[in-house]
Amino acid sequence: MEYKDDDKRPTSEEEEPAVYSGLEEEHPADTADRLENLGFEDQARLIAAMQSREAAESVAEMERHEQKALLSQLNAEVAAALVSEMSPDDAADALLDMDDALAKRILRLLDRETAARLRRLLKYEQDTAGGVMNTQIVILDEKLNADQAIRLIRQEIEDKEVPYYAYLVDENDRLTGVLSMRDLLMSQPGALLMDLIKSQVLVAVTFDVDREEVAHLIRRYNFLAIPVVDYEDRLVGVVTHDDVMDIIHEEATEDMQKLVGAGSDETVDSPWTYSLGKRLPWLLVNMLNSAVSAWVVHFFEGSIAQMAVLAVLMPMVANQAGNTGQQALAVVIRQMAVENLDRKKAYFALFRELKIGLVNGLLVSMFVLGAVFLITAKVQLAAVMAIALFLDMLVGSLAGAGIPVILKELGRDPAQASSIFLTTLTDSLGFFFFLGLAQLFLLS
Repeated sequence: MEYKDDDKRPTSEEEEPAVYSGLEEEHPADTADRLENLGFEDQARLIAAMQSREAAESVAEMERHEQKALLSQLNAEVAAALVSEMSPDDAADALLDMDDALAKRILRLLDRETAARLRRLLKYEQDTAGGVMNTQIVILDEKLNADQAIRLIRQEIEDKEVPYYAYLVDENDRLTGVLSMRDLLMSQPGALLMDLIKSQVLVAVTFDVDREEVAHLIRRYNFLAIPVVDYEDRLVGVVTHDDVMDIIHEEATEDMQKLVGAGSDETVDSPWTYSLGKRLPWLLVNMLNSAVSAWVVHFFEGSIAQMAVLAVLMPMVANQAGNTGQQALAVVIRQMAVENLDRKKAYFALFRELKIGLVNGLLVSMFVLGAVFLITAKVQLAAVMAIALFLDMLVGSLAGAGIPVILKELGRDPAQASSIFLTTLTDSLGFFFFLGLAQLFLLS
């Protein structure tokens, strides 16, 4: 690699900082942490001090926003050298995060074969099996025998990912079977590969399957990897378990942040203007939703003026119901994250949360009935408080389970600002139940 003059590693032992020590024994993930805590000049010098393959693996392990910043500042030739040493799926992700102009320039600097492989990967949607798959896999002709296959694997192993499986194809490159390395090594000498997979139930996904579904399948079947095919069943790549761990982590982060209206890909290092653009629209939506609750309170302004204690007690109704709804919401969103929630399961989830809300509402409202009566000595006020709380907790349970289901039916992300809509519903109805019952039974 060739670096700018100011990117070169110091030449003398006295000038060499401690940041270069221990590189040879360090895992790429640990080196990535080290890189993320350095300024750009030190990052470039550290990369220059490393072997090209180790440098590329370390950069690939960096957080994506940190990786983007580093590759964007390096010389295009240096960035291209790093990208060329990465596994194809990591390289494709790095190029997707870059500005289009820089990505195109780097592709022009790569050798023809590598550039062509990456361009094929870049055609796939990022959130699909094709967008996360790896193409460095062991592919064998199904007509080979075990001895021939083992010899071929030994020849190609250096350029492949860790070969959990060998993938068997026919003369048209159609996937016909998946053979674990264990089964291959334990097979009889001379055994035909096609005979080893005769009773196999083949599980594969097409390139356009959502990456969450891919993660569900690998978890369901306890695979280390799953093959990806095109519409003609031709093998195009595999998604491995380490990719699935990244998918699960990213999807969980997205869901958690979307629940409250934050950007799905925000981090503490994101530009503040980016976070502002993601959050402000949902804050405005929340303001409009809060206006509904404020209008309900305003509608009963006269009742509150006659009995000031209502103003003290009504937030308790809304807060308790909101927490009840958040519990149901968390369970349903989590269920959607780990497996498909079909309509039958969705109805079961709604009925289940209804039962939980019913029992919790009864128990909590009975406790509140006694507590309010002991404090105020007003049995009617205690009863109004208990009934309103029971009704709002029931609404909270149903809304917490129902809002993500409804959003999914509408084709929206179930996690997208569900918490905002839930809070609006429990607050406005909670105030309405409590103040309406108070006006009906206490002030009439």
